[in-house]
Amino acid sequence: MTTFTTRRFNKDSGLVMRMYFTMLMLGFLYGLFALFLWSINFPIIFIGVIVGVMVGVQYFLSDRLIMWTSGAKEVSRAEEPKLYAMVERVAAKAGMPMPKVAVMDSRVPNAFATGRNPKNALVAVTVGICERLSERELEAVLAHEMAHVRNRDMRVLAIANFLVTLTSFLMTMLFWNMLFGGFGGRRDNQGGVIMIVFLVTLVVQFLGQLLVLALTRYREYGADHSGAEISGDPGALASALEKISGVMARIPDEDLRRLQSASAFMIIPAALKGEGGMNLFSTHPPVEERVRRLRELEKRARMGMR
Repeated sequence: MTTFTTRRFNKDSGLVMRMYFTMLMLGFLYGLFALFLWSINFPIIFIGVIVGVMVGVQYFLSDRLIMWTSGAKEVSRAEEPKLYAMVERVAAKAGMPMPKVAVMDSRVPNAFATGRNPKNALVAVTVGICERLSERELEAVLAHEMAHVRNRDMRVLAIANFLVTLTSFLMTMLFWNMLFGGFGGRRDNQGGVIMIVFLVTLVVQFLGQLLVLALTRYREYGADHSGAEISGDPGALASALEKISGVMARIPDEDLRRLQSASAFMIIPAALKGEGGMNLFSTHPPVEERVRRLRELEKRARMGMR
């Protein structure tokens, strides 16, 4: 069996600190929220169980759900020998078991990976990305995607999304409750209490969503860094990001819409025209900043600094 060594770059301590600080703030926010609901005897445990089941199903069936919504089809070595061999090579470099390989019949150049752990991983690419990128660039993209799995990003984001889904579910429940009357039909001060809980939940949900989006952006930076280590070629990943982002602006909305359900998992989001929005509300950091960081790693690699 062929063995590979990966290049090690100095960790971005600032990025690591921001990532852990964001997770700490998310836990602190929802800890305070739970204490608030507990203090007014709100049935938070019952709601948490319902949401936990919903998120758990999504977590354990994430690969099947994303394949179904994106139209990705699993392929074998016989069907895609070149792609399969490339994924196999990158998996060996990453020290991971061979993931499932899927192809999306789309001209949009993109790729994604999912899986709760390396033993249950799936890597998917579009026909468009295979046509537009060189073998070196495509291998760097695959390394980025496998880095997400190796870094357990699905697990981290599943926990974070559980908290946001909890408040979203609670907001919906409170809205309908206010529309049709208080719990148990009580009419004294119940309406005022429910309104306060609704407003607090609204604020917590908004802040929680911002924190989760910030966390997803940090995880993208982390996958870029880890992917560059796996492939040993940060310049190839930078070049791939530039190519993909340049093409995405010219892709018709009809083609982009087919990948919208998996956009948050893609290496670059398949955003429709006019949906770029502020970085604060984006699932991915700016491509320019990602490329800048990768070029810095490439410069370090050329100078022999590890």
